[in-house]
Amino acid sequence: MALELVFVCPRTLGKLRSSPMGHLLDGYCDWLLEGGFSRSTIRLHLINVSKLNGYLDAQKVDRRQTLSAEDINGFFREYPLRAQSRDPSDNHLRRIQWSINRFIKYLSQLRLFDSTAVSTVYQPLLDSYIEWMRDYQNAAPGTLDIRSHSLRQFFQWLGPQATADGMSELTPETVERFFLSYARQMGRSARRSMQSALRTFFRFCLHKGLVQRPLDCAVPALRTYKLATVPRGLTDEQARKVLNGINRGSNAGRRDYAICQMLYTYGVRGGQVRALRLQDIDWAADLILFKALKNGKDSLLPLTGEVGQSLLNYLQNARPPSVHKEVFLTTRAPYHSLPSSNTLSAIIFRHIRAAGINSHSKGAHAFRHSFATRMLQKGHSLKEIADVLGHRHLATTFIYTKVDFNALKQVGLAWPREVI
Repeated sequence: MALELVFVCPRTLGKLRSSPMGHLLDGYCDWLLEGGFSRSTIRLHLINVSKLNGYLDAQKVDRRQTLSAEDINGFFREYPLRAQSRDPSDNHLRRIQWSINRFIKYLSQLRLFDSTAVSTVYQPLLDSYIEWMRDYQNAAPGTLDIRSHSLRQFFQWLGPQATADGMSELTPETVERFFLSYARQMGRSARRSMQSALRTFFRFCLHKGLVQRPLDCAVPALRTYKLATVPRGLTDEQARKVLNGINRGSNAGRRDYAICQMLYTYGVRGGQVRALRLQDIDWAADLILFKALKNGKDSLLPLTGEVGQSLLNYLQNARPPSVHKEVFLTTRAPYHSLPSSNTLSAIIFRHIRAAGINSHSKGAHAFRHSFATRMLQKGHSLKEIADVLGHRHLATTFIYTKVDFNALKQVGLAWPREVI
């Protein structure tokens, strides 16, 4: 039996198998082993799932054939109260959630998890909006994810009114009150994202006849100024310090070094690094292709010796076997591509912090700004920088004129002298 491969104590084995979901744990253990999980990780997952089994056992049901969303929600409402010695927001609770989400994925494959038991009141409205955005606006999957995230916050704020029928009672004052309260506690990017999501949603509502007057104009327009900020990234010395500080003795270190070396050398976006696939590297011609993001242009660039060596070191010695075609994968099973920009940003931030550098930008853009500034200092034109960065419009690159100190010195006026 699979459980004997990770546990030895007969008492522990008996307790696991006698739990309400115990008859499924051997299969779950096999599934984790096939996924490449280590035995120590499987033990942690099973111990965490046993806490859910303890909650189910308290419901006085001897054996459970299926699990529902109601069971999961009930457990997470009660568990923080039972674990009084721990803060419900600490890492412990996140590890519990991670293990139970893994168990739910296994049950879903067996069709033993009922995810429709509890449905949020706004879900049909959100699904209809997403379908409209996809079919009529040709929105990209990434855009749909961002819009969904923003609108969920608006719908949760509305509460029971967040239905197709409830939209008819929505007033401009309600829209304005929500957006201003949201904007007070969020940064510029989050405000702009919410602004776009609300405006497209209200256009959808007007198109479907859910509202009788346009409400997109009720979303306040917060004044922003183009090129108002100064690009702040790593200096060349700081970027090299980050690279030199990465320990390449581990699989994670080899991967992280290859990522940072690529960001430093090419100044590409983090999303382009995550999306890089094995077939995008032409080893024979020494070329590497970065696919465009944000309506930019594809960048076909020379594969430098430093990047090539770091990639080879990672691919030959650290990249786990996988059916995924992306170059960079997670270092823990189940192996897959880096799931989000936040994952990559966390990797970069960890190494910037380890190098003792206090940088305003702590993600992949820290290297991108550093790269553009370095090109300016070497005398490259804005057009050349725009081509390498993949900017479709030259105006996007204008912000880097603020750090072109050599050019700025030429236009600076001499300090006037006092005439007696």
